[in-house]
Amino acid sequence: MTETTAAPDIAAGRLPKDAYAEKFSDLHPLLDTHEAYVEADRCYFCYDAPCMQACPTSIDIPQFIRQISTGNPTGSARTIFEQNILGGMCARVCPTETLCEQVCVRNEAEGKPVKIGQLQRYATDHYMSTHETTPFTRAPSTGKKVAVVGAGPAGLSCAHRLAVHGHDVTLFDAREKLGGLNEFGIASYKSVDDFAAREVAFILSIGGIEVQTGKRLGADLNLADLQADYDAVFLSIGLGGVNALGLAGETKDGVLDAVDYIADLRQADDLSALPVGRRVVVIGGGMTAVDIAVQTKLLGAEDVTIAYRRGQDRMNASEYEQHLAQTNGVKILTNAQPRALVGANGSITAIELEKTSVGADGSLSGTGEFITLPADMVFKAVGQTLVKEDLNGSAGKIAIEKGKIVVDEERKTSLAKVWAGGDCVLGGEDLTVAAVEDGKVAAEAIHRTLSV
Repeated sequence: MTETTAAPDIAAGRLPKDAYAEKFSDLHPLLDTHEAYVEADRCYFCYDAPCMQACPTSIDIPQFIRQISTGNPTGSARTIFEQNILGGMCARVCPTETLCEQVCVRNEAEGKPVKIGQLQRYATDHYMSTHETTPFTRAPSTGKKVAVVGAGPAGLSCAHRLAVHGHDVTLFDAREKLGGLNEFGIASYKSVDDFAAREVAFILSIGGIEVQTGKRLGADLNLADLQADYDAVFLSIGLGGVNALGLAGETKDGVLDAVDYIADLRQADDLSALPVGRRVVVIGGGMTAVDIAVQTKLLGAEDVTIAYRRGQDRMNASEYEQHLAQTNGVKILTNAQPRALVGANGSITAIELEKTSVGADGSLSGTGEFITLPADMVFKAVGQTLVKEDLNGSAGKIAIEKGKIVVDEERKTSLAKVWAGGDCVLGGEDLTVAAVEDGKVAAEAIHRTLSV
């Protein structure tokens, strides 16, 4: 079955004009001072705290919470920024439920962890609202030049740390607006009030960072030229390609990349003008799948389904994110893989899915049982890929494995003078906080190399 006669139902303005601001309001409103004190008092201030061990950037969590409890949010923020200059955004988007809060000893005591993420936001928001610059002083210029390609979390983290050490940084980005996934790829209700852009300005306040936008590696920039012109290069280029479903008809109207739609939504001045289907199907099981599913539901889609090929326990999206989807009216259909895109007159009208079973060895196979879901929009959220061509033919020189750049523990690539971090490198967790750590580790390694 490949054709139907039903016309797609895609329209803007499905909700009353004043409903959008409420639906896309802050997912976790900022704690007030009293709430922060009460929550901070729940912390045991553990020695060798498991929450600190679980934080990819090794923030001293007991210390910053103790500083909040003693009425010192400014000092608390400084403690956070020492390890994570993007602590404000990480407080908003980190899956704390599977990191620091999961191992909080309060879980054993009462089944409810300290709200570490919200306390981190309380401190960092306080600091950024009362200070125009980061709490660091730039060292005298070393005369060394470093190119940072990509202004997402890894690139911003690396650029800031290098600038603190006195190196002159040129920060390139393919878009006209900095921030990477923080600006373009995160659900709007997780980062409101243009916070991503404000955080970028905060980071750049250190000085010593020249910004060049509209410069894409592989088109406007050549990696070999960067190696020749700079003392070091840090690649934080992300994953620019989107995995395909591998089905005929992927070019039909209504078959969309989830990341592109989220970017459009994040940059929209008027959400009521953004078209959304009445019936939406999302293919995938990660954070992007949840983000696009929830946001299309908030835009007024009546029927939204996430279809994932394995069981719900295998979804990359955390249990919290899955619960968020379901409480917003999103259906989660598991053990179902796409088999055919059904359309009429060049537009998608339905998707055919086959139920799956998992063998003893973990292999996936179809059962021969098929389900057809009507769909005005089908979003692909099945992962992104490295665009090797962006490396200017260096794919044969720079080590690549499993579609990602290979780096050592200091985030050094196989190429001379080139480091890398973020989603583009092998072994990462594809988390904002992990990307921040990559940038920090690489910056320190670059600094040591340039200081010899």
